[in-house]
Amino acid sequence: MTAPKIIGIVLVKNEDLFIEQVLTNILDFCDTVIVADNLSTDSTPEKIKELQKHHSKIEYHRINRLSASHDLVKHYAGENAWIFGIDGDEIYDPDGLQSFRNDLVSGRYADWWMIFGNVLHCTGYNKEKKKVTGHLSPPCRSMTKLYNFAVIESWQSSSGERLHGGDIVFKPGFDAGLRCELYKEVDWQEAQFRCLHMCFLQRSSEQKSWKGQYLPRPNPADILSRTRLQWLWTMIRSALGLPIQGKQEWKVDKFTRGPAVSVDAAQFFGKD
Repeated sequence: MTAPKIIGIVLVKNEDLFIEQVLTNILDFCDTVIVADNLSTDSTPEKIKELQKHHSKIEYHRINRLSASHDLVKHYAGENAWIFGIDGDEIYDPDGLQSFRNDLVSGRYADWWMIFGNVLHCTGYNKEKKKVTGHLSPPCRSMTKLYNFAVIESWQSSSGERLHGGDIVFKPGFDAGLRCELYKEVDWQEAQFRCLHMCFLQRSSEQKSWKGQYLPRPNPADILSRTRLQWLWTMIRSALGLPIQGKQEWKVDKFTRGPAVSVDAAQFFGKD
């Protein structure tokens, strides 16, 4: 049996503080890394292109529509491929991914549609000590995105960005309920498929703070659902140099459940 391909699809916009680490950590796990850059204005494009010079498996696409990110992977439907969605604030454990890759290519998860891994939703990061603080899933929500495209016939459209909503046609015997929730089976220290979700931290050199804090940035769903009045208010805030935040209450509710913990992040940022 032919081993499945693992295709990374990375959707970014102004992620220059972490993008090198994000991409470096998934390179050995993925056979191809597709980067969809939604018109970044910071140094994100330059950093990606510099990495691309040394890693031929990176594909860079500058897109002006969020939906174009789904167009880059929808043709894999029906193929023996896992599609791995990564955001610019998701830093995975590279060694853990290597072990996890062995399980994926061996067919261990071939009967599942989606796999959810362990996540630490980070509220603090000490770069010098390589320590992060935040909230674990569970009890928080896991937001990893790993899909088995071998079990679907098509996924022609999405609700605004890659791998979100839209119409999915499953092959006989498969359905959307086949969700493997690894984060509920293994704890953080034992997990292979785990990531640091830096959603409450500064991600871009252009990102502005508000009263000493960096507010959660708008998700694509936030942006696409704006009314004309909300668009106008966003433009005014931007012109005044004020930060644009996303649905802060939703993220706080989903990503800050349970006690705050502190963990060693050397595995994610390099041990040197």
